Amino acid sequence: MTATRRTLITGAAALTAYAALPVVGYAAQPRSPIVTTTAGKVRGYVQDGVSVFKGLRYGADAGGERRFAAPVAPQPWTDVKDATAYGAASMQTGKGEEGEALSEDCLFLNVWTPAKAGKKGLADGAKRPVMFYIHGGAYNGGSGASPWYEGTKLAKRGDVVVVTVNHRLNAFGYLYLARLFNDPSVADSGNAGQLDLVLALQWVRDNIAAFGGDPGNVMLFGQSGGGAKIATLMGMPVAKGLFHRAATMSGQQVTVGGPFNATRRAQAFLDKLGIKDLAALRALPADQMLAGMKAIDPIAAAGGVYMGPTLDQRSLTRHPFFPDASPVGLSVPMMCGNTHDETKGFIGFDAKAFPKTWDEVIARLPGQFAARIDIDPETVVAFYRQTYPNYSPADVFFAASTAGRSWKAAIIQDEERARAGAPAYAYQVNWKSPKEGGIFGAPHTIDIGLVFGTLDAKGSIVGAGPDSVAMSNTMSDAFINFARSGDPNGGALPKWEPYTLERRQTMVFDTVSRQEDDPRGAERKFFNQVPFTQFGT
Repeated sequence: MTATRRTLITGAAALTAYAALPVVGYAAQPRSPIVTTTAGKVRGYVQDGVSVFKGLRYGADAGGERRFAAPVAPQPWTDVKDATAYGAASMQTGKGEEGEALSEDCLFLNVWTPAKAGKKGLADGAKRPVMFYIHGGAYNGGSGASPWYEGTKLAKRGDVVVVTVNHRLNAFGYLYLARLFNDPSVADSGNAGQLDLVLALQWVRDNIAAFGGDPGNVMLFGQSGGGAKIATLMGMPVAKGLFHRAATMSGQQVTVGGPFNATRRAQAFLDKLGIKDLAALRALPADQMLAGMKAIDPIAAAGGVYMGPTLDQRSLTRHPFFPDASPVGLSVPMMCGNTHDETKGFIGFDAKAFPKTWDEVIARLPGQFAARIDIDPETVVAFYRQTYPNYSPADVFFAASTAGRSWKAAIIQDEERARAGAPAYAYQVNWKSPKEGGIFGAPHTIDIGLVFGTLDAKGSIVGAGPDSVAMSNTMSDAFINFARSGDPNGGALPKWEPYTLERRQTMVFDTVSRQEDDPRGAERKFFNQVPFTQFGT
C-alpha cells in the first residue's frame, strides 16, 4: 500500500483490531492493522509480514509558545489516524531524508512489529524485546526515517519490536537560555531534545504492549550522536526505569556542556541573529532561526556554534561518565562499540582526501583532534611510525585521528563501567566495507547497516554479497541477544566477556570474529599521556 499524504499521529497502548484500507485494483491485499493507543486509534500497514506504523505522534507541536519548553503529550483524538508515512523531522540545516518535511512539529516515532493479529489484535502477549533506535547526526541533524534504519528485517529476524524516533535538534532542542532570560518556560531549554526522548520512552512504556512489545524490556541503541544521546540518558534520573539495556555505537558522552559555556554559546547564537529578547526569538520563523547556528563557537573559536546537552541542575545534575559512571545507569547492561577506521567516514568517501605525505599528516591532525586532545602532532606521527613501521601516511592519519577523536571516549566509558563493577560489553568493528575494494576499511556508520540488515538501502556502504550477509547476521544476532537478555553471547560468536581493567576484553567483529584483550593497547597507552575533553563541553 502506498501512503499518499503525510499524517500527524499520536500514540500509546491498549487493544488492536484489523480493518481493510482501500487499495485500487488489489482486493486481496493484507489487511491494515489498527491499534488503540492511549491518545486514540492509529492505522498502519503490512510489509513483508511485519506491521508498520509510521509518524506516530508521541508529543504535541513543539513550536510557537512551546519553542524551547519541555515537551508535553498530545491531545487525544476520536477518529482513526493513518500511520502510513513518516512524520516531519526536526528543523535542521540539511535537507533531511528524501521527501521528508522539516518542522518544529516533529515529535513522531515509528514502529515495526512482527506481531500477528488475534483476538486481542497485535497485543498477543508475546512480550517481544523492544529495540529503540536513536539516530545520529550529532545533536544537529538526522531523523528516524533514514532507509538505513528501516526496521522490517531486524523485526523479522529477531522477533522484536523496532522503534525509531524524531526529536528536537540543534538550537530547537539544546539552546540553553535559562541564564539569559528569567523565564520559567525556558528552564529546560538546554536539554529539551533529551526530554523529547524521555517522552518518547514514556510513550513506549504506556503503548508498546499494544504492538506486541514488552515495556519491561526496552533496549536503546544508537550510532554516533545517537550513542551520545543514550550515554546522556544514562545519567538522567528522569529516564531511569524507562529502558533496560543500552548500546552506544561510535557515539559517547563523557561530559556534557557546562552552564557558563552553554550560555556563551547561546549569546553568540543570539548575537548572530541580532535578537535580544525572548519574545522576538520565539516569533522568529523557524528557518530563519537556523541562521544563528552559523555563529563562530566562542569556546572552540572555530566552526559553527555547538549545541548539545547541558549540566542544567534540572534534568542533568552531573556528567554521564565523569568523574565516574553515573549511578543512575549502572543497573542497565551496556554495550559500547567503535569501528577501526572511524575517521575514514568523515571525508565523504573520497580517496583523494587520503594524505600522501608525513608533512600533510602533521598539518591535518590538529583539526581532527579538534580540542579533544592537545598533543604535538609530530610526536604522534613518530609514535605511529615506530609502532607500525609498515603504515603509510594515510594509515597513520586515520589510525591516530580515530584513536584521539572518538575511540578514547569509548574506552573511558568502558573503564568507568568496569571500575563501578558494572562493565560494558566492548566491541570493535574491523570488517571492511567492500566499497572501492575495501580502501575505506571499517569507517564510521558501517555498523548501522550490519545491525539493521539494510544491506542494499540507498547509500549503503555495507554491500549485499555473501560476506556482507554473514557479517550482518553475526552483528544483528549479537544485538538481538543483548536486547533479549542483556548478554550478546550466542549464535556464531565466540565467547564474549564483559570489559575488565585487567584484560580489557573486546569483541572484534570481522570475517572471523574473535575476542581480543586490549586491542590497540599501545595506542591507548600513548594517548593516556594527555587528558581527553569531550568536544563541545
